[in-house]
Amino acid sequence: MNVQKLKSEDGTPTEAALRRKLEQLGYAVNRYFYPEGTYFGPHSHSVDKIDAVVSGTFRITMGGESVVLGPGEYVFVPKGIEHEAEVVGDGAVLSLDGVRNSVTRQR
Repeated sequence: MNVQKLKSEDGTPTEAALRRKLEQLGYAVNRYFYPEGTYFGPHSHSVDKIDAVVSGTFRITMGGESVVLGPGEYVFVPKGIEHEAEVVGDGAVLSLDGVRNSVTRQR
């Protein structure tokens, strides 16, 4: 799994800078707040996605590999690939969920 981190030229890892980066990559972005202990069991999506972390720590498991994302980090989740995710550590996660759909692909 290839974890990406917001680069310094993209700005400090604020919510606005991370949102701007995902939108530049062609993703529609939604904001989610996940309380401590939140767990998403194995599932997949019909569209390509990006899971990004604004604050907190979020474990993503995909293809037998697990990574823990921290603030300013994101990972690509290809459509149809089974994965799971959970909030780890103390506290909640503020996440940006990027979705690539047919509208954003045509740009």
